[in-house]
Amino acid sequence: MGFSIRFAKKDDMRQVLDLIMELADYEKELDAVEVSVEQLQSDGFGERPKFKCFVAEHNEKIVGIALVYMRYSTWKGEVLHLEDLIVSEIMRGSGLGTALLNEVVKYGHGLGVKRIGWEVIDWNEPAIGFYEKKGANVMRDWDVVQLDEKGIENYINAI
Repeated sequence: MGFSIRFAKKDDMRQVLDLIMELADYEKELDAVEVSVEQLQSDGFGERPKFKCFVAEHNEKIVGIALVYMRYSTWKGEVLHLEDLIVSEIMRGSGLGTALLNEVVKYGHGLGVKRIGWEVIDWNEPAIGFYEKKGANVMRDWDVVQLDEKGIENYINAI
C-alpha cells in the first residue's frame, strides 16, 4: 500500500476531523469531540498557528494524521507534544504509523527539542506495544490530570 506524507493544508481539515471522529469512536468518546472544521482551520492556519499537522495520503484520501504543537518544560525547555497520531483502520499494519511517527521525530529533532511527549490510553495495548517497540518510555506511574470546561467553571466559582 503506497502512501505519502506531507504537512496539512487548510483544505485538509474536513478529512482531518473525520479521522479525529474515527479515533473518538474507537475510544468510545464520540460525544466528547467539540472541535469543528472551521476551528481547526483557524487554529492551524491563522496568523499564529497553534499546531502543525502531518497528513498521510493513500489514493488521494487522507488516511492518517499526526498533530503536534510546542510546549515548555520547566526541566527541559522547549518540548514537542504529539496530541494525536491517528491511522485509519483500513491502513493499520501498513507501516503508516511508523512513517508518521518518523516524521514527528524528525520534525522535533530539527527544532532541537529536548523531548517529544504524548499520552496513550491505558487499554490500547496495540498502541502501547507500538510505542515501546519504537523506544518510547510509556510511563505507567503517571496520571493525566485535566480540568474540563465544567471543571474550570466550578473551580472559578469556588475561588
